[in-house]
Amino acid sequence: MASMSAVNSKMLMLFSGRAYPELAEEIGKHLGVAPTPMSAYSFANGELFVRYQESVRGCDAFVVQSMPAPINEWVMETLIMIDALKRGSAKRITVVLPFYPYARQDKKHRGREPISARLMADLLKTAGADRILTVDLHTAQIQGFFDGPVDHLFAMGTLARYVEEKYADRQMAIVSPDTGRVRLAERWSDRLGGCPIAFVHKTRDPLKPNQVVAHKVVGDVEGRTCLLIDDMIDTAGTICSAAEMLAKSGVEDIVIASTHPIMSGPAAERLAAAPVSEVIVTNTLPIPKEAADLEKLTVLSIAPLVAKAIWEVFNDGSVTTLFGGLS
Repeated sequence: MASMSAVNSKMLMLFSGRAYPELAEEIGKHLGVAPTPMSAYSFANGELFVRYQESVRGCDAFVVQSMPAPINEWVMETLIMIDALKRGSAKRITVVLPFYPYARQDKKHRGREPISARLMADLLKTAGADRILTVDLHTAQIQGFFDGPVDHLFAMGTLARYVEEKYADRQMAIVSPDTGRVRLAERWSDRLGGCPIAFVHKTRDPLKPNQVVAHKVVGDVEGRTCLLIDDMIDTAGTICSAAEMLAKSGVEDIVIASTHPIMSGPAAERLAAAPVSEVIVTNTLPIPKEAADLEKLTVLSIAPLVAKAIWEVFNDGSVTTLFGGLS
C-alpha cells in the first residue's frame, strides 16, 4: 500500500488572553464556543507563563486579545500564547486583535524613529501567527506589514446603526477632527445619506505626544448636529479640542463616535467637561474605571461583528461581504 487517506474534520477553538476576557466570552457566546481553559500566571520577576488545559493539535485557533494598559504586558502574553499553540501543533493560528497595538507608529516622521506597528506584525509572524483579524486600524497600510492575510473589520456599521436610530430626525454634518480622518468622514457621509462633511484644521507638535491645537472649522456646520468621528480616544485632547471649536461655530449639538475607547489619563474628565451630548464607542477595549461612570458615554458591542468574521474565516468564507464589499 503506497498511500493512506483520512477524513479530518475542522475544529474551531477560541482562546482568550487575560487583558479583556469578557469580550472573548461574549464572542464565544455568539459562536457557541467557550474559550479554552488556560493556566496563566506571572513569575515574581514579571515573566509570563501560559499552558492550555486541553489538546490543541490540529485545531483552527483564534486567539482573542485586546490591548489596554499595560499594553506591553499583553503584547508579550499574546506572543507566548501563539508560541504555545504552535508548539502544541495547532493547524492554523489567527490572532484577533480588536485594538492593534502601536498602530499610531506606522511611519517615520523624523530620522532615527521606529516603525513600531511593523515591529508588532513581525513579532506576531515570528511567534507563529498565520493570520490577523483586527478592527479599525489607525491606517490601512498596516495591513501590508504582516506577511499573511489580514482581515480588517470596520466598526462604522455598528456605530452608524445606533446613530441612524437615535438621530434620524436631525440635520447632521460629519466632522473629522483633523485632515487625516476626512476619508473616514466620507464613508460616514455615504452611509448617512450624503451629509455634509467638515473638518477641524489643527497643528500637532511631534515632540509633545497627545497635544494638539485646533484653529478653525472648515465646512458648513451651522445649525446642524455634528457627528465628530475618530478611530480612537486616548487622552481625548484632539476630540475635545475639536468639539470646543465646533461649539463656537453655531452648531445645534455635538455627538462623538469613536471605535477604540483607550481613555487614558484625563480623558474622562475632559469628555465630561466637553460641549458634547453623547460619546458613542465600542467595546474593543475595556472601559477604564475613571470613565465607566461618564453619563454621556454609550458603549456598543463589537462582539457580534467579530464573531461573524471568525465564522467566515473558519469556513473559508468572505469577510468582505460583511461590509457590502467595503475594504
